[in-house]
Amino acid sequence: MNAVILQESTRKLLEEPLIEGQDLDAKVRLLLQSEYLRRLSRYRHVDKLMVGKYGMQFDEFVARGLVKEKGFSWEVESDTMSWETAIGGIKTMERKLKELRETDHVHRR
Repeated sequence: MNAVILQESTRKLLEEPLIEGQDLDAKVRLLLQSEYLRRLSRYRHVDKLMVGKYGMQFDEFVARGLVKEKGFSWEVESDTMSWETAIGGIKTMERKLKELRETDHVHRR
């Protein structure tokens, strides 16, 4: 087992009623889950905006070569980078949430 050293101020914050009644590990896991969900929401929002703007999913956007078709404009290049980041972020956050939930299940046994 690894020892965890927390600053006194951090320990006190973890004792607040927001996440009361759980051990330190459970509280940290809850905070991780909340952050993963927040990021997932942000990435999904970007994806939704881009789907609305271009009228297609990212895979189709790439397959059709719209960056080239649009003359490699700054707007399209920038959108592509943001969209690609969002798609990667969605996959990463979904994977991390799955891992967290799987280990939660193992910890409850």
